[in-house]
Amino acid sequence: MDHLMTYGSQSMTPPLKRVLMRAPGDSLRQAKAEDWHYGAGFDANRAIEQFGVFAGLVAASGAEIIWIEDTSDGLADAMFTHDPSLVTDKGAVILRMGKSGRMGEPDLHEAAYKSAGVPILGRIEAPGVVEGGDCIWVDENTLAVGRGVRTNQAGIEQLGAILAPLGVNVLGFDLPLGNGAEACLHLMSVMSPLDEKLALVYAPMLPVAFWQLLKDHGYTLVEAPDDEFAASNGLNLNVLALTPGEVIMVDGFPKTRALMEQAGCKVTAFNADALCIPCEGGPTCLTRPVWRE
Repeated sequence: MDHLMTYGSQSMTPPLKRVLMRAPGDSLRQAKAEDWHYGAGFDANRAIEQFGVFAGLVAASGAEIIWIEDTSDGLADAMFTHDPSLVTDKGAVILRMGKSGRMGEPDLHEAAYKSAGVPILGRIEAPGVVEGGDCIWVDENTLAVGRGVRTNQAGIEQLGAILAPLGVNVLGFDLPLGNGAEACLHLMSVMSPLDEKLALVYAPMLPVAFWQLLKDHGYTLVEAPDDEFAASNGLNLNVLALTPGEVIMVDGFPKTRALMEQAGCKVTAFNADALCIPCEGGPTCLTRPVWRE
């Protein structure tokens, strides 16, 4: 790779060098929980404090953070920067959101990439929808995409066409409805990569063909416990790899943590009972990796 390259991310566990984030501010303070499907425990000011702790952990890893400003634009979910775009070794793909309140977010990402010198490869257009939380790099040439309430077949086909010149095979997998259309079940809700061939999964909701694909690629799967998955709205599974085997998770799920540690991971947890649990997005959702080396 060109030594001047400052973007590229077709794997989910190499050292995180550059990441797109947005610190929540007035957009979150002004958000009505019922409008955004935020649950019990939502407290904007505490969430903002907890985000600051998380951002400190990311910065301490040595990653450069590209900030999208919260301009009181009313986009409360825009702190979840994982979803509106996808970065490849050749540039960014601007996605199209499946949640109506989030339709303004992809433009924020496009502007940020242009400022940061990251080329735009393409854009998902109506009627297609794809959210980043449904996209998992199984290896650098294989992108698994969950087909569910936030990502549709038209979007998957468009993404496949955009990535085909890069030699990337885009494979769609049907997701279960989970807790209903309002609750967000992404493919990353049931699988988080921890190391190159190691992943944390919630086995009962894994698409069978996706499970087979992971097995065929030689993955070791750490199975998260049912009770902690239920208690966390699935966020015990939302784990961010800073480097291979070094991860950040939401605090309060000791069994899940112990299983990852037994698998050889170094785990850091942060308190996110006002930020991640009620707002249905964890450490991975709060980051859009722009460059992993």
